[in-house]
Amino acid sequence: MKIFRYIIIASVLCSGLLVSCINDLDQYPHIEETNKSVYTSVENYKMVLAKLYASFIICGQEKGGGNKDFATNKGYDYMRSYINLQELTTDEVAYTWSGNIFDLCKHQWTISDIFVSDMYYQIYFTISICNEFLRNSTEEAIDGFSDTDKEELRTFRSEARFLRALAYFHALDLFGNVPYVTENNPVGGFLPPQYNQQQIFEFLESELVALEKELPAASQTEYGRTSKAATDALLARLYLNAEVYAGKGYYTECIAACNRVIQAGFQLENDYRSLFNADNHLRKNEIIFSFAVDATHTMSWGATTYLICGSVSSSNGKQIPADYGVQSGWTSFRAKGALTSKFESKDKRALFFTEDQSQYVTDLKDEFTGYLFEKWSNLKDDGSIASNSAADGVSTDFPVFRLADVYLMYAEAALRGGTDTQGDARSMALEYVNKIRERAYGDPSGNITAAQLTLDFILDERARELYMECVRRTDLIRFNKFISADYLWEYKGGEARGKGLDKKYNLFPIPETEISANSNIKQNDGY
Repeated sequence: MKIFRYIIIASVLCSGLLVSCINDLDQYPHIEETNKSVYTSVENYKMVLAKLYASFIICGQEKGGGNKDFATNKGYDYMRSYINLQELTTDEVAYTWSGNIFDLCKHQWTISDIFVSDMYYQIYFTISICNEFLRNSTEEAIDGFSDTDKEELRTFRSEARFLRALAYFHALDLFGNVPYVTENNPVGGFLPPQYNQQQIFEFLESELVALEKELPAASQTEYGRTSKAATDALLARLYLNAEVYAGKGYYTECIAACNRVIQAGFQLENDYRSLFNADNHLRKNEIIFSFAVDATHTMSWGATTYLICGSVSSSNGKQIPADYGVQSGWTSFRAKGALTSKFESKDKRALFFTEDQSQYVTDLKDEFTGYLFEKWSNLKDDGSIASNSAADGVSTDFPVFRLADVYLMYAEAALRGGTDTQGDARSMALEYVNKIRERAYGDPSGNITAAQLTLDFILDERARELYMECVRRTDLIRFNKFISADYLWEYKGGEARGKGLDKKYNLFPIPETEISANSNIKQNDGY
């Protein structure tokens, strides 16, 4: 049973929210009585906190995102938008459906791209409701509560700061120089300043270092809520990419953050596939933090419903939807050959449906080119279907951070020159990578030597271990492979065989609507 449910109650949080955030990044309840009636009990605070968590996977107050929080172009939820930008633009995923979304696959997006715009405003909606929660959870605001309740509310406040930091990390990674607004800014009529990447990096580092001390240990945290370990995992990811964001390497700091996660007691799950099924909420040994998704409380047409239904073909004729716990497939995703060619035959992570499918994508609209994904499912451990996915979406959680990723971050940081005060970093890096490989192969036959442990190997191993988990675009940029002509994949740059890209594509453009609304904001270079 999933413990922390994302209960969404319209009357509690969203009464009076703006219907669009295009002209006001700092959204807030406009009915003065809302705050007075909502922030009156610990339970009410917890329900509002649940909405902050839920904002990453559902975009409204009703089933499937009905009664929307605000208007966007396509109306997709946060995670569906994030999947599109992090996966379709890379060597992992080709998209089948026609339309503007092909611009992502071909790296032909513009300042008016509707999928880019949706992501931008989903991020800032989450930031805005986190800010509103923080305004109402100051020491002054909770002064009338008991000492015991105050302690709990302070933890809620720290959780809200973490969720805001996660959204800001996505803003930094995707858009670079972005608006900066906190709970300390005035409400209404305020045009946020634009912070550069280094300023956002410094803000996030400061927040996460502080939160690591404030949040409870993972062992003392309800499932679905953040912890010290989740904070350190995000901090490690920030440090690993610091050279991109701030022009300076923080690899020793990355190793230290990874060590704190590892020493929190996490262990690799024996069965890789079980990390991505409908019982994956039971994998607390490896999954550090996840977005809880279930058909009863947080039914979404995005998040893992998108990953699972989108991975199943409705026209292949050989792939059976019930084998993945769904009633029908959406025929959205296919694996590019650039990804599937990285796997050896014994690697159990190669979860692809190959029958009647060519390995390489030769036509984005042809559903029979490119293997189909089998990594995600809506099946429980006993093989039963978790929910009626045709009507109610799926019940598989999305792991945001897990131990295998932390092992690989440690290894990469060590290869990039990071040191470990607790021992030889390169020796530990090899040990961690081989632990992952041993699970993948079922025995030591896939283990590598110290000479084989190179940065190029790490990039490929991250693809094998973490594909379809929304890290690939970030990884390719960090390795200078995203725009480079030295590494190509199908339809990179719009050509079937791929081509190099203009450097502007390392970032997405700030939506033109935002540029028009806020005179403080300048467009990213090249757009």
